[in-house]
Amino acid sequence: MPIALAVRLVFWLWFAAAVAAGQQLWLQRLPPPAVPALVLGLTALLLAGYFRVAALRAWVDALDLRLLVLLHVSRFVGIYFLVLYRRGELPHDFAVPGGIGDIVVATLALPVAFAPLAAAARQRFTNIWNVVGLVDILLVVATAARLNLTDPLPMRALTRLPLSLLPTFLVPLIIATHVVIFVRLARPPRAA
Repeated sequence: MPIALAVRLVFWLWFAAAVAAGQQLWLQRLPPPAVPALVLGLTALLLAGYFRVAALRAWVDALDLRLLVLLHVSRFVGIYFLVLYRRGELPHDFAVPGGIGDIVVATLALPVAFAPLAAAARQRFTNIWNVVGLVDILLVVATAARLNLTDPLPMRALTRLPLSLLPTFLVPLIIATHVVIFVRLARPPRAA
């Protein structure tokens, strides 16, 4: 089976499992420390695949780097965090800093991907954006874990669809792509 087909198949099966987990409210049945462990475990699986499966690494490395950056436009989900905070469904300590940070990272992903920059300038801009984006998502995950361990009830919105897709699908992809972007940017440019 060609690697691109295998990646798509795994991607869609994983997405279907994440949707099923959200529909069945499986995250609500887990002890509070299990959710951040799930995020870290899924992220580790993605990165292990990238670093240990040569065909997968070659396929990912052949993707235009801008596609990996554009995945982060999904972080406009931060707007929904702010809406849920206003409704009283998410706590301020998570929704406001996480929402604003995600909106900033998603907004900056657009010029990183589309601005007409020279290669060196694009690489610098992408590196800066990548540091900001990774720090933001790690702070969001740490804040969610801390609040969930303290009192899971205010964080319950993250255990139902659509937000349950964050820990079970999107956040591991986001963290893994940040790492892959760092790895790719650290390599010397290929000769034309």
